[in-house]
Amino acid sequence: MGAIALQGVKKSFGGVAVIPGVDLEIENGEFVVFVGPSGCGKSTLLRLIAGLEDASGGMIRINGKDATALPPARRGLAMVFQSYALYPHMSVYRNIAFPLKMAGVDKAEIDRKVRGAAATLNLTDYLDRRPGQLSGGQRQRVAIGRAIVREPAAFLFDEPLSNLDAALRVSMRLEISELHQKLGATMVYVTHDQVEAMTMADKIVVLNRGAIEQVGSPLELYRSPANLFVAAFIGSPKMNLIEGAAAAAHGANTIGVRPEHLTLSREAGDWKGVVTIAEHLGSDTFLHVEGEGVGAVTARVSGEFGAGPGDTVHMTPEAGRVYRFGADGKAMA
Repeated sequence: MGAIALQGVKKSFGGVAVIPGVDLEIENGEFVVFVGPSGCGKSTLLRLIAGLEDASGGMIRINGKDATALPPARRGLAMVFQSYALYPHMSVYRNIAFPLKMAGVDKAEIDRKVRGAAATLNLTDYLDRRPGQLSGGQRQRVAIGRAIVREPAAFLFDEPLSNLDAALRVSMRLEISELHQKLGATMVYVTHDQVEAMTMADKIVVLNRGAIEQVGSPLELYRSPANLFVAAFIGSPKMNLIEGAAAAAHGANTIGVRPEHLTLSREAGDWKGVVTIAEHLGSDTFLHVEGEGVGAVTARVSGEFGAGPGDTVHMTPEAGRVYRFGADGKAMA
């Protein structure tokens, strides 16, 4: 079991409230992702759950029990950091086995657990190697293996893929998602990359300045952002936010249209503009357009669209795909 509940959890540093008060329910077996810009408090919140930071207020419950004052070792959680923190002089086997050895587990049980974790993570052929002989992705899998053998109530990941190149990040993202399916364990994952959040999470927690802006499934946040912050943060490329007369025509202070919800034409449309940059990716074309009365707009077209810098295009939002926001920044019905 790995249910985690935060009730009014606060954290202050030197009188500055970085987490003003968070309430959150993480169900057993969920893959929950904390996402937000740098400095939004996502790593601090994870460290509060782990016990690596003391809460300034509120309660943290793990499997129904108050864990607010418990030291990290007694919370039954395993944390995987951005840095692999492996022992360079130890083999992969000994690195994975280390927490069990420190806990006084007998050799036979250690061997069973280490080899089981290695099989799950495709590390069996590397057990005799040292970390310096492994790729970045393999080293991260060793760090995850070290967490698996502890059989924790939940896994906590603090930006574990940040040190990897783009291609390796994609493959490791899939591996961690597959691991979640295999283990069925609760996983709480911190990232600043909203693409990681969208592709991995059962539930996303969007944080801003230590406060939760919205909680929901990836598609819930994509389809129904609660406010301008979530609307601009979730989605790649990000949502176009437009004010002025175009917004007033829809009875809103600001309207939002996602790049993929704009229909482009060379002949006619709601908004006329001039292409400033064209990104031709083969499967998609991204056009950055300076629109008359709407400002800078990004449009995404499936496949190839024959337009380049200086060309005039017309853009029309798809019916029912215009998001409306009031002066307070909140979504309007």
